[in-house]
Amino acid sequence: MVTPVFIGPPGAPVARLYCGDAYAIRPTLGWFDADMMDPPYIIRTSGGGSFRKHRPYLDQIQEEGLDRGFDHAIINPLLCGAAVVFCHNDQVPGVSATLDGLFHRMALLVWQKTTPMPVANKHYVPELEIYFHAWNRGYHPQGELADLKRVFACRSRALKDFGHPTVKPDALMDKIVRNVAGQTICDPFMGTGSTGVAAIRAGRTFTGIEHNPTHFATACARIEAAWEELRQAA
Repeated sequence: MVTPVFIGPPGAPVARLYCGDAYAIRPTLGWFDADMMDPPYIIRTSGGGSFRKHRPYLDQIQEEGLDRGFDHAIINPLLCGAAVVFCHNDQVPGVSATLDGLFHRMALLVWQKTTPMPVANKHYVPELEIYFHAWNRGYHPQGELADLKRVFACRSRALKDFGHPTVKPDALMDKIVRNVAGQTICDPFMGTGSTGVAAIRAGRTFTGIEHNPTHFATACARIEAAWEELRQAA
């Protein structure tokens, strides 16, 4: 078993972070109120025409294997009350079918990028990203009426921010954390820790898993900084 990094006060950490394989580690961790994940998409990383040289994130996505999709077995309603799952447009039918068979209800939601890449690549301009929120009884969406809108608009993150090609913006993750019920959150595909930062800021307990050591180190530093901010503000 991989030894986690703990963040927070001794005896009552607010986060535990694992560097390893989510498919091996997540089933051993037991129950969480919510699993929130941004797993690898199935996307076409070739093409781009004259704009290609301005899209280094596509090369990194390909190099890190983030364009090959994910095993839906990681979504397990016996281990979580709700699941938030990001996916590419082409993955919607498969992810929807998986969630529909596992959870009581679900909603399809959209992050609208106010600064999308000006390219279509034989498709549509990627100004929208889709995610599902599925839940079982007792774990329905939370928050004020303004938090319960299905479309949320904000700017994208730049690759240079944290060295990861698909980092979700803080405002979006803060909103999604407000929507999930309960106290404990797990992100099996933690990346650079955006879910963890949002969870800590909201006073939740977070567990994250990331297989890439470089991104894992970034996540640890970001979540540690979020905890330190919270501690100093107390």
